Amino acid sequence: MGADLLRKTGLLVIAVVAAAFVSPVTLMAQDVATGLVTATVVTPLTVTATNPLAFGTVYQGVPKSVDKNTADAAVFDVAGQANADLLLYLSLPEYLATVSGDDRMTIVFADNVCDIDTGLAAQPGDPTSFASGWQGEDPHNIMGVAGGTPCLGDAGFCAIYIGGKVIPTLDQTAGSYAADIILTVAYDGT
Repeated sequence: MGADLLRKTGLLVIAVVAAAFVSPVTLMAQDVATGLVTATVVTPLTVTATNPLAFGTVYQGVPKSVDKNTADAAVFDVAGQANADLLLYLSLPEYLATVSGDDRMTIVFADNVCDIDTGLAAQPGDPTSFASGWQGEDPHNIMGVAGGTPCLGDAGFCAIYIGGKVIPTLDQTAGSYAADIILTVAYDGT
């Protein structure tokens, strides 16, 4: 009798499962949508050093300065996407050296010897005719610009003007001295 009950219970379970598969089931409606993915790559940045920071003739023991708004100031021109925000980094030398490397002369950059001109309609930038932007910035910390982030102007241009000061020693070796100022520029992504 136990085996018979077990067999009837098994048949009942099979019948219930079969009824579930055979009976009409209400199906939910389905739909599929495809979304579009887009991106626009902006104009690549170009950076050009268009004018050296030129101290000209320097005398032993006599410091000489070049202001950021003179024809002797260093000029870097930047071109890219109009009105785009930028990240700027200047690598500034601590000294100039002779070609042979046998002597060095100290160069210093005060915390206000950099202008960022974002009002250029065309390039190259001219430090003697600043249009608009940020004046008197610290070249060691350009990203600390008061009132906003450096950016390319409406025409997609900006220029960075840099002044400085050399301090020759009393026994400075006669000859030509040089060093590199390196400007690194990138879009900040906003």
